[in-house]
Amino acid sequence: MSVAEAARVAVHRALPPEETARADFYALIARLLHSPPDNALLANVASAPALPADGDARLATAWQRLVDASSAMDADAAAEEYELLFGGVGKARVSIYAGFYAAAASEHPRVRLQTDMAALGLARPDQVTEPEDHFAALFDVMRILVAGGAGRSPATLAEQRRFYAGYVEPSAARFLAAVGSAPEANYYRHVAALAAAFTALESESFQLD
Repeated sequence: MSVAEAARVAVHRALPPEETARADFYALIARLLHSPPDNALLANVASAPALPADGDARLATAWQRLVDASSAMDADAAAEEYELLFGGVGKARVSIYAGFYAAAASEHPRVRLQTDMAALGLARPDQVTEPEDHFAALFDVMRILVAGGAGRSPATLAEQRRFYAGYVEPSAARFLAAVGSAPEANYYRHVAALAAAFTALESESFQLD
């Protein structure tokens, strides 16, 4: 079973294998940040194979640890952990919004994000109430830019780099570090480690291209 199958993601157009893999990781991370995994998703991740030995070692290690953690986790415990980390009454243990981690500026990044998402044809539907800078939304936008979907073809590498550098890269590392160090993070520290390894690889790749 591939990462794509673990995330239950279908890519509907032919992509080079490396682009499919990138879209798969963005999809899985977005799904896990959007809401806690149900038992079906945990079982799918738990049964997924190791990544190729000739790939990035940090990513392979983080992936295997998430696979192992998924085999020991259940949906009720995952839901409780998700709520302790990102929900609850009052201030969450960890903010799941990129704007919280942005450097002080005269304009909240959410304002620019709304404009840029609309320009990409990805404006937030009326029925969606979560702000656009929710990290699940940002990773899902990157999935669409890489693989296509939502009525559009895959974006150019320059478009992908522009969105990533504008909204994911400035805040993801601090967010993922906060998740990984939170006392409540049992399963989600492995999610954070996988996302940190993947985004580090993405940042390196964008710098090289």
